[in-house]
Amino acid sequence: MQDLRTNAINSESVVPTEYAYITQETGVRGGNPIVRGTRIGVHDVIGLLQNGETIDSLVAQSFPNLSKAQVYECLAYYEDHRGEIDLLIARQMSDGETS
Repeated sequence: MQDLRTNAINSESVVPTEYAYITQETGVRGGNPIVRGTRIGVHDVIGLLQNGETIDSLVAQSFPNLSKAQVYECLAYYEDHRGEIDLLIARQMSDGETS
């Protein structure tokens, strides 16, 4: 039976989370939290919101394949893991990293 939290059957490369739309996958974005089914990092979403994007502009322009629910879940993940995400954002900004 498929575990909806991991979106995989017995996959060791997917780390389940308590979030419906957030996952971590070995080899995808350095194993950092991403929006399930995408390569969009939680830190990408939060970084854009911190730099003035709104949720509406983010889903309309920056990430049109994301739903508002996915963006709100990124915010929830951020609230629970602020230090981790802030570090990823800082690294991305200093390195110009996009992976």
